[in-house]
Amino acid sequence: MVGIKKKRIGNADYYYLEHSFRENGRVRTVEKYLGKEIPKNLELLKKEFTFGIYKKNWFDKFDRIKANFFKEQKKTPASARAKEMESFMVKFTYNTNRIEGSTLTLRETSRLLEEGIAPNRPIRDIRETESHKKVFYEMLNYRKDLSLDIVLDWHKHLFENSKPDIAGKIREHGVAISGSKFVPPSPAELNVELREFFSWYSKNKDKLHPVELAALAHLKFVTIHPFSDGNGRISRIIMNFILHKKGYPMVVIPYEGRNSYYGNLERAHMKKEDLPFVNWFFKWYLKEYKIFL
Repeated sequence: MVGIKKKRIGNADYYYLEHSFRENGRVRTVEKYLGKEIPKNLELLKKEFTFGIYKKNWFDKFDRIKANFFKEQKKTPASARAKEMESFMVKFTYNTNRIEGSTLTLRETSRLLEEGIAPNRPIRDIRETESHKKVFYEMLNYRKDLSLDIVLDWHKHLFENSKPDIAGKIREHGVAISGSKFVPPSPAELNVELREFFSWYSKNKDKLHPVELAALAHLKFVTIHPFSDGNGRISRIIMNFILHKKGYPMVVIPYEGRNSYYGNLERAHMKKEDLPFVNWFFKWYLKEYKIFL
């Protein structure tokens, strides 16, 4: 448990956060200097302090997942790996579209994308399902790094057959997110926000742990909300692009877990804190791939 420790030095008091925990059979104590007064955002500082301490434990587990995933992939024949990737594509496409309101079931998505059998559903849902498959494989085969140009291409290919008026275009109007109190940036702010996003990515792509980078890139991009539609889908494509590029298994955010997913995005947006969503993402990623630990 995190506590506050006061130290008297000379005639002044100095405050610290202090946390003791057991590591390798020994009790370890870590401190963080707060200042001469207790900050008003103390609860946030406590959460960030604790999260920072346990990050190494998270990252060690993620790296074990990567290593064991790589070993399994090496033992798997190429044809079987291709089939596994196709199965992941179907699952990813179904869930990412279903979260955004698609009417196709998982079975219908599978039959459409693997057998070419179209269900009796709205033509827009069918076209966006087919387009997402195309964009997913484009993302897998893309060898360069993340840029605005490739993101615009992905968005164009995702919507050119269903909503050509918005495909590959940065919005020029305000938007609201259904069920959310968060108001995305205005059109006048988008160019600056996007430049800052890709600058942040360039500076941090080799500094941050890949799983943290994927979580933050998803959060930051969907917060900018640069498109009229498809911001969540493109953010999840970016997320998996980073994981795949860095050799980590990609992840599906499930439709059934959308309330928890949206809830933590909302908390991050409203509090302007990364921690709620990143913490949720870490837990979900670990739960998905505990088989590799």
